Amino acid sequence: MARWSVRELTAVPRVTDGAPDDPEWHPLQHFFGIGTFGINLFVATRGDETLVEEHDEGASGQQELYLVLDGSARFDLDGERVVATRHTAVAVVDPAVRRSATALAPHTMLLVVGAADAPFESTWAAGHFRDVPTAG
Repeated sequence: MARWSVRELTAVPRVTDGAPDDPEWHPLQHFFGIGTFGINLFVATRGDETLVEEHDEGASGQQELYLVLDGSARFDLDGERVVATRHTAVAVVDPAVRRSATALAPHTMLLVVGAADAPFESTWAAGHFRDVPTAG
């Protein structure tokens, strides 16, 4: 495996096993072979897609950082609503917080990074990546 890789985001393949109304999912962690933290990019095509399904990370202990690279998204954080626009970071440091995110504009790009104190283990099913190549 290469010691580093450089790719434009448009060159990172998408996961294609989702529903037709799902956002584009670029599995950066899988593509680049990152094993110490999770990182994924979600891109809304219509502007009303769920970017992050409602969940908490209580079982995994992961903290997550959400960075809106473009567009805007509504976050629901333990029942509170927050609108995050371009270049806004939303940090969820308590793994027990229930969270979700929905795009409010077409082409909203949301970068999601997560890690825990213990060695990182992805919560994504291996089947998601069946048809997605890696950078290596």
